[in-house]
Amino acid sequence: MPKGYEVERVAMKDESRLRTTLQKGARLIALDERGRQLTTAQFAKLLARPAAFVIGGADGLSAATRSDADLVLGLSAMTLPHALAQVILLEQIYRAATLLVGHPYHRE
Repeated sequence: MPKGYEVERVAMKDESRLRTTLQKGARLIALDERGRQLTTAQFAKLLARPAAFVIGGADGLSAATRSDADLVLGLSAMTLPHALAQVILLEQIYRAATLLVGHPYHRE
């Protein structure tokens, strides 16, 4: 990751505890195939402040978690396996961070 960006993976079984584990001021971004689609540049703007991205289990996220989220984001309109969603999300975080620091990794 570019300097100044940190990624941490946290496994959590109880969705109701999400808000209590977030860094103060962090956005809660729920990933769901019905979520809002963003371009890489739009996604990069999400990294302007700390964010916690939440990927649901086999049955997805609860309606309560989706409604409590600051943003419901879609990586794809298709249903993705949990592990693949993690890889796609991590690549997009890396791409967005390099875009923000002016590294030539991302091309329009």
